[in-house]
Amino acid sequence: MDPSVPEPPPRLDRRGIPRGRMLIATAGAALLAITCIVALAAAGENPAHSGPVREMANLSANTTSALSDNWYESAPYYSVLDSSAPDLGTVMSATGQKAFDMAFILANGGSGCAPAWNGTDPVSSDTQVAAVINEVRADGGDVIVSAGGYNGTKLGQVCGTAAATAAAYQQVINAYGLHAFDFDLEEPEIENTAAIANELGAAQILQQDNPGLFISVTMPSIATGANYFGQQLLDEAKALGFTPDNYTIMPFDGGFNGGSAQVTALQDFNAQLVSTFGWSSSFAYAHEGFSGMNGRTDDAEYFYQSDFQTVLTFAQSVGLGRYTFWSVNRDRECNPPDNNGALSSECSSVTQNSWDFTAYTVAFASSAPVTEPSPTPTPTPTPTPTSSTGSCSAAAWSSSATYVSGDVVSYNGDQWTANQWNYNEVPGGSSGAWTSDGAC
Repeated sequence: MDPSVPEPPPRLDRRGIPRGRMLIATAGAALLAITCIVALAAAGENPAHSGPVREMANLSANTTSALSDNWYESAPYYSVLDSSAPDLGTVMSATGQKAFDMAFILANGGSGCAPAWNGTDPVSSDTQVAAVINEVRADGGDVIVSAGGYNGTKLGQVCGTAAATAAAYQQVINAYGLHAFDFDLEEPEIENTAAIANELGAAQILQQDNPGLFISVTMPSIATGANYFGQQLLDEAKALGFTPDNYTIMPFDGGFNGGSAQVTALQDFNAQLVSTFGWSSSFAYAHEGFSGMNGRTDDAEYFYQSDFQTVLTFAQSVGLGRYTFWSVNRDRECNPPDNNGALSSECSSVTQNSWDFTAYTVAFASSAPVTEPSPTPTPTPTPTPTSSTGSCSAAAWSSSATYVSGDVVSYNGDQWTANQWNYNEVPGGSSGAWTSDGAC
């Protein structure tokens, strides 16, 4: 095993997903599936040929056009079998995000060469994920599906050949009418050269058999870019003559200290791509991606909004090909905000407004500055700032201004210094975003 990637906490995987958590299929999703089966039967089709969910998803896909690549490049990850997962329609409305990366496809039952969500819910009989995908598409968006992730048995490990692996993934593409697919190649699979050859070979076959399919390849990172096994992966892709839309590294859970360390890893990874494939630096950046983790990681690193801004600024300046993070499920504040220093799959363990981190992926997709998410209505009114008194020399705090660490304001006769990026966080409030400097 790669010593740079720590073991996950008990009962949580590397990205804070509780093992075996499931959603209960909604009655609406079941009704939609039944309606589609009836419609197919009326048209002379036999739904039993490929299963009601596949037919349902294909009906939806027939009226769903692919988004422009910038949205697939910015799609944050979404844990589909999380019983406390946020409603993606709400996230879309609040942020403007249009695409999400649905995680993860694994080998069914941990042994069969058939795709299943988290290895437990076969794609062939799925209703719950299909219902989420249809909701996103009904709201004008689309999805990527991600195969792999940390731990679990991957299809490349059990399918035997690249062709068999590709056939299993093609079932997923057909079932949901996909326009984009992500190969998240992590431990333990990335250390298995035969499995990686199957995965990359499958990706190449899918690329050839599905013209226009957006394909990303995601891998772990150390401080200097791809680790030993990541470099082996790049060498295998070179031998195959395979070029995806991007190679993405995940610079977290490896002793990273903030956004500047992540930028360094991206720069070093760029040099690896140039050296391996003979690309120019600019071409390599256009085929390179960043996948972060918001808030606390399972290695007890902390990445704040300011860190996401640091990486976003760099990504926009060099023309990086992808900018995403794990995960939308965690893009909410815990209670208490620091979650008592613990990792959570449901919240970030840092002070934030809901969907703060998703705003950065939207900014990347739009090639624009970050715009704060639309606030969720709350019964508690926002306090009205009062004019500073006494000898305060700093500007008065404003509820409509964005502040970064080190900014100084006056509020209620006291002076305050921001200790993190914040927006509409009242000095002295429960968020803890400000440090009191005392009376003016």
